[in-house]
Amino acid sequence: MSAGWFRRRFLPGGPLPEPRPAGPRSSPVPYHRPRFLRGSGSSPSATDASRRPDSRPVRSPARGRTLPWNAGYAEIINAEKSEFNEDQAACGKLCIRRCLFGIAEDQEWLTVCPEEFLTGHYWALFDGHGGPAAAILAANTLHSCLRRQLEAVVEGMVATQPPMHLSGRCVCSSDPHFVEEKGIRAEDLVIGALESAFQECDDVIGRELEASGQVGGCTALVAVSLQGKLYVANAGDSRAILVRRDEIRVLSTEFTPETERQRIQQLAFIYPELLAGEFTRLEFPRRLKGDDLGEKVLFRDHHMNGWSYKQVEKSDLKYPLIHGQGRQARLLGTLAVSRGLGDHQLRVLDTNIQLKPFLLSIPQVTVLDVDQLALEEEDVVIMATDGLWDVLSNEQVARLVRRFLTGNREDPHRFSELAKMLIHNTQGKDDGATGEGQVSYDDVSVFVIPLHSQDKGNSGQ
Repeated sequence: MSAGWFRRRFLPGGPLPEPRPAGPRSSPVPYHRPRFLRGSGSSPSATDASRRPDSRPVRSPARGRTLPWNAGYAEIINAEKSEFNEDQAACGKLCIRRCLFGIAEDQEWLTVCPEEFLTGHYWALFDGHGGPAAAILAANTLHSCLRRQLEAVVEGMVATQPPMHLSGRCVCSSDPHFVEEKGIRAEDLVIGALESAFQECDDVIGRELEASGQVGGCTALVAVSLQGKLYVANAGDSRAILVRRDEIRVLSTEFTPETERQRIQQLAFIYPELLAGEFTRLEFPRRLKGDDLGEKVLFRDHHMNGWSYKQVEKSDLKYPLIHGQGRQARLLGTLAVSRGLGDHQLRVLDTNIQLKPFLLSIPQVTVLDVDQLALEEEDVVIMATDGLWDVLSNEQVARLVRRFLTGNREDPHRFSELAKMLIHNTQGKDDGATGEGQVSYDDVSVFVIPLHSQDKGNSGQ
C-alpha cells in the first residue's frame, strides 16, 4: 500500500475518499498451480473443482524436478471450502546484478551491469483469501520486486560496513561513526529490501485487482538465502520453524486477530462509520446478550492491554470485531484490510466470515545465521501455511520430521516425501505420532528446506 493511500485511509485529518468511477477492466487473473508442479500427474481443474473431503490428493513435484537446495514441497486442496486451492508457492534462484553509479557527478541514476554479482535462493508461500487472485499475483511478482530492491543496495551489502553514501563518496569524515552508532549492518539492507519488496508487490497487486475487478488478498511467508544467512519474512499466519536434533526454533512471527486486536480497534475508533452501525469495536470475553443489559461486564478497548468493567448499553450488543481466542479467534464483520498482500478495498463484511485479519503489508523478518550453525543432515526448515499449524503443533511437526528423516536417509526424494507425510498427518489418519487424528479442511502447502544441502543447491525453477 502506498504511503498516500495509507494516509488517506487511516490518518486523522481528512474524510475517507469517494470511490473512484469504474474504469476499463482487464482480464481476471487466470488460475494455475506453481510452475514446478508441472508434470506432477494431477490435473488442477479436475482435482480442484470436484473432490470429497476424504479423497483429496496430495501433490508434489515430479521425480526429477529439483528445487533449490533439493528442497521438498507438497500441497493439498481444501475440502470444498472454496472452488480452487487458494495457496500458492514459488521458489528459485535469485540473480542479483551489480549496480554502479555513472561517471559524471551529476548522474543520479544507476547503471546495471549485465553480469551476476551475487546469487541467492528464494522460497515463498502465499495463502489467499477472498479468492486465489492475490496469491497468484504475489507468486508471480514478489521475487522480481525483491531482486530489484536487492540490486539497489547490493554495493552496501558486500561492504565491510554499509557506507553512508552508496557511491562511497565521503561528505563528512564522521559518516562511518554515525553508521556504526546506529548499528547498521549488511543484513539490515537485506531486511529493508524485503520490506520494500513487500510494499512494491502490494502496490502491484492492488492495481491488478482493481483493473480486473477482483478482490481479495493473501498472506506471505518468504525465505531468502544470501551470504550465509537465511532471512524469513512473514506477513500473515503461515509459519516457519527450524527443526534440529535437539532444537526447535520459531523463525516467523504470526499475525492473528488477537495480535492485531488493538490496531483494528483503533481504526474503528478513528473511523466509526466503517462499522456501518452493525458492529462494536469493544472486546468482551463472550458475545453479549440482552440479559447483560445494565450489568457491569469485563471489556477492553483499543488503548487497553488490561481489562476493566463497563455498564452494558444497547450498542454493546452488536457483533464484536474480535471474538474467540488464539488461532481460533475471529474477526466478525470486520474491516477487510490485510497484513498480507492486496486487500486494498476497505469495507465491512457479513458476519461470521473468518478472514486473514492482518493490517498492512509490513513483514516481520527473522535472520538465521546458517554459517554459524554446526549443520547436520537432518537440519531442516519447515515452511507451511496455516492449514498445517491449525492441527499440528511445532513439537508434533518436529517429532514427525526427526522420525521420518532418521529412517529415510538414502531416499534422494525424502524431503518431498516428508512434506507429503506432514500433510497426510493433517487428514485425520492418526498413526500415534500426533495422538490426535485431527483433520485440516483448509488448503495446506509445505516446503521442507534442508540446510545441509545449501552448498549443493540446484538453481531450481
